[in-house]
Amino acid sequence: MLSRERLGGHEILLGHRVSELPTFPDLWSFPGGGISRADRHAAPAHPEWLSERGGDRLAAFALLREMVEEVGIAPDGSGGFIEVSADVRKLVCNDKSGWLEAMESGRLSVEGFHCEVITERITPPQAPTRFHNLFFHVPIGSSDAQPSFPPGRSEFDEFRWWRPSDLLSSWEGNELRLPPPIVTLARDLVEAIGREGDLRSACDSLAADPPSGRHRFEFAPGVECVLIPTATLPPATHTNCYVLGERGGQRVVVDAAAKTDEAMEELALKIDEIRSDGSSIIATIFTHRHPDHIGDLNRISELYTAPIWASEQTHEVIPECDSDRVLREGDSFTLEGASGEVRWEVIESPGHCPGQICLVGHAGIVCGDNCSVVGTILVPSGEGDMGAYISGLERLRALKPKMLFPGHGPPVANPEKLLTHYIEHRKARQQRVLEAVREGNSNLADIASAAYSDTPDAHPLLAQDQALSHLKELQRAGQVEHDSGGYSAL
Repeated sequence: MLSRERLGGHEILLGHRVSELPTFPDLWSFPGGGISRADRHAAPAHPEWLSERGGDRLAAFALLREMVEEVGIAPDGSGGFIEVSADVRKLVCNDKSGWLEAMESGRLSVEGFHCEVITERITPPQAPTRFHNLFFHVPIGSSDAQPSFPPGRSEFDEFRWWRPSDLLSSWEGNELRLPPPIVTLARDLVEAIGREGDLRSACDSLAADPPSGRHRFEFAPGVECVLIPTATLPPATHTNCYVLGERGGQRVVVDAAAKTDEAMEELALKIDEIRSDGSSIIATIFTHRHPDHIGDLNRISELYTAPIWASEQTHEVIPECDSDRVLREGDSFTLEGASGEVRWEVIESPGHCPGQICLVGHAGIVCGDNCSVVGTILVPSGEGDMGAYISGLERLRALKPKMLFPGHGPPVANPEKLLTHYIEHRKARQQRVLEAVREGNSNLADIASAAYSDTPDAHPLLAQDQALSHLKELQRAGQVEHDSGGYSAL
């Protein structure tokens, strides 16, 4: 986190991540990266550099190199900062070991450089790749050095300086999207600035005892996530349990999936936190009836009690209670909080599972098992409906949500891109199934083998089940028929 001093106060630098990135696309984030082999070689080669840093010395080497690569700013050797020359930038971007070369030749220097760790985070288990993250504060004072894009490809398409309070206000107003760690860090900064008087002092205070361990996962304003370990389909290992509503106001818990002792502990910690905030839980909502989304309701009732809101099909697997409510297409509810009322609307999306619902709000859509950044979504041949599934995806895309909050995996900051990928993939797979039948394959195993020949690692039984789902839709559309001789094209 680079900061600079201006007349109106300190500002911090964030970049908007390009939509093609596999992690945090379309979110505003700090520049940074991982420790490379080049950093591991440079650190022992020059023990005199940053010798005072101690345990985070290697990470500081990576920080300095990443600053050159991603934003084109470096220490000037006398306590200030400069925009690096084009030739040095190219050298480092072409080969990470170029940073060491530039240091040894005197074109870069770390004399007078200061940074401090202000928080530590561990990437949550739902993420495709997990990291131990150190967040450094790098004050560049009143320097006029400006960030720039590297030659070739960049992780960012825009840089902007923000006052921390403005950044947090813009996020709370749904004007921009931030990764959860930066949301909580922004809150810590604003609170510490109010206590200490300025950002530099606030960061010194955080650095004295960097916040670490458990943090809130705020995916959007009024949308928190609790990661519940469940027996779900790999590569997912957790189900996203959402808590909607403002702290101190009315809340609903969505997909309380806890069953095991470990899962109950996770849910219990969040329930205790909700109570300590002065919030009231007015309902538990289930998006659908699959067992990795519905927890042990007897044990959950020992943590808290609230009416259960769900579709008619989902209520069939839940013990009946007079206070419960059946949710249908067109229903809605409002949650009262400090900033007013927030309205959520219910739409039905039954393709993956009969009775599956989505919750549509200003922040985005809680979309259950319609899509996921991690892995794929199955449409079971026994109870799923491939046509309804594809139509449901198209409907979600047409709503143009700011974000998607799926049942598994990270939040989706570019819904149109992911939904389009899912729609095109499913339609292409359906076409491959149809072509397999037209080529003379008549039994399910042969059809699946031909239709999934482009994905040889697909599990044969899952491939057959998905092929059967597509065949049922093709039959409904009048393109395929099935009789004692097997499947044939019409």
